[in-house]
Amino acid sequence: MSGKVELAAIIARKPPGDDAALLALLSGDQSAMTVLYDRYSMLVYSVALRVLREPAAAEDVIQDVFMQLWRSPESFTAVRGNLGSWLAVVARNRSIDVLRRRRPSTTIDDIPLAAPGNLADEAEQKTLMERARAGIQALPREQRKTLEMAFFDGLTHSEIADMTGAPLGTVKTRIRTALLSLRKAFQP
Repeated sequence: MSGKVELAAIIARKPPGDDAALLALLSGDQSAMTVLYDRYSMLVYSVALRVLREPAAAEDVIQDVFMQLWRSPESFTAVRGNLGSWLAVVARNRSIDVLRRRRPSTTIDDIPLAAPGNLADEAEQKTLMERARAGIQALPREQRKTLEMAFFDGLTHSEIADMTGAPLGTVKTRIRTALLSLRKAFQP
C-alpha cells in the first residue's frame, strides 16, 4: 500500500514519464491513466480521425485504445519503441478494423447504373488491363504474391509479414519494387 501512496505523491508533484506512468498503471493507479490519456489522447484521436473521417467513430477508437491500455498495460513493450508510437499504431489498426467491419451505406437498389459507354474508352481500358496483367505476371513470384495480397486482398504490410513469415521490411521492399516495375511497364 505504501508503494501506491509514494507513487501518488510523485504523480501529484509532476507528470511522470511514460515508464513511471506505466508502472503505476500496472499497479492499478487511475491517476497514471489520467496522465497518459491527457498526454496521448489527441495523438490517438488524430490518427483515428484521419483513417475513419468521422469524429464519433474516432472517439470510439480512443475509448477502445485506452481501455486496452488500462486492461493490459503489459502489452506495451518499451524495447520495441515509445508509448506514443505504439498507441498511434494501435489506433491506426483499430481504425482499419472499424472500416473493414462497416457495411456499405447504400443498397444495391440505390446505385445508379451507367448507360452503355463509349466503345473507344472501353477498348483503351481493356488494353490497359491487359498491360497491367502482363506486368504483374512478369514480376518475380514473391513480389507478385506480396503485391496481390496488399492490393487485391486488402491486407496491411504487417498482416502480409505475419502470413508469409517474411520480415516487415522485406514485405515493404517487395511491394515498392513491384510498383516501380509496373510503373516502368506503363511508361511509353
